[in-house]
Amino acid sequence: MTNVTDAATTGPSRTTMRNVVILVIAQAFLGAQMPMIFTLGGLAGQSLASNPCFATLPISLIVLGSMLSATPLSAIMQRFGRPTGFAIGAMMGAIGAAIGAWGLYTQSFALFLIGSLCTGVYMSAQGFYRFAAADTASEDFRPKAISYVMAGGLASAIIGPQLVKVTAQAFVVPFLGAYLAVIAINVIGSLLFLGLRIPKPPVPEEGAPTGRTRMELLRTPRVAVAIICAMVSYALMNLVMTSTPLAVVGCGFEQNDAANVVSAHVLAMFVPSFFTGHLIARFGVEKIIALGLAILAAAGVVGLSGVDLEQFFLALVLLGVGWNFGFIGATTMLAGAHTAEERGRVQGMNDMIVFGCVTIASLASGGLMNCSGGSAQEGWTAVNMAMTPFLMLAGGALIWLVMQPKEK
Repeated sequence: MTNVTDAATTGPSRTTMRNVVILVIAQAFLGAQMPMIFTLGGLAGQSLASNPCFATLPISLIVLGSMLSATPLSAIMQRFGRPTGFAIGAMMGAIGAAIGAWGLYTQSFALFLIGSLCTGVYMSAQGFYRFAAADTASEDFRPKAISYVMAGGLASAIIGPQLVKVTAQAFVVPFLGAYLAVIAINVIGSLLFLGLRIPKPPVPEEGAPTGRTRMELLRTPRVAVAIICAMVSYALMNLVMTSTPLAVVGCGFEQNDAANVVSAHVLAMFVPSFFTGHLIARFGVEKIIALGLAILAAAGVVGLSGVDLEQFFLALVLLGVGWNFGFIGATTMLAGAHTAEERGRVQGMNDMIVFGCVTIASLASGGLMNCSGGSAQEGWTAVNMAMTPFLMLAGGALIWLVMQPKEK
């Protein structure tokens, strides 16, 4: 079953291209705050928390906020349109950064955590950029539209870490300048959504079909496997990335080295997006998801091989590429497995499940990294070993889907 769009099947319309361009810019500019926060969140948490096991709790709260807000944001977008939901996300990003900055200034871990929770609303809204790209796209152009919007993260991978280097130590209070920069990014970036031209889904008439229920959708093999693969790809990426700055610094390297590793990782997350959509169109979504899972496994193998700086770089680059293929592939699979009236229901449910698991992964990341051994190297080993069962789950689900009888 495919999603219903207003676009012609012959190619992207001017409206579609306009929306894609705006969403690419939003992904690049507004998205720059995420590598900034993920680079500094664990380090700031480590400086504020009384127990080092809670160092990554701020990042966990961001992901928790994303999970909790996914369904309400999806419902808001279904009723009031994408621009309204995206503007709310940017507003909450600014509020979260302001509270986080105040927490840093007052050395309050509790305030910093509250700010992180608010930031999660922005993270959730950003997750819907990829679905918005598909709203007015034809079936043929849909994977490319999703891929192009995700490719906007390439610029965010450059902008974010560079802003960290410039702003993190700009004030006496460490990291305060970076959070003030995030406020400005959200305020300015929110203006972009005034240019979006995505029609609101029509309000169904009384007695009109409303589509499948959430449980019926979850029992649909293609929907279920898409959610599982998105969940595993994103959760494992977050599990390893959250621990990386702590591991790099803990193994004797500098904070700037950690920022450079994260920058390389985020570049690897988004550079493939320029051709991921074309690969999906040519080889099929199942093969690209399988390739992504295999590359994620390779990242874990490299992570287990040692803690030289080059190994951190290679492991995180593979982690980024694996996430790209796995997550964009799963998003494309999901976008083609529901109807227009099911859009808000299935997308909100998907992101709630995905970011719920990412929350657990980020919580586990700090515990594995700081509390599972006597050294940073032992913690890093535990983080990479933890990937194994989840890769087996996603791989098994994908094989099961491929073996299902083809729908006529």
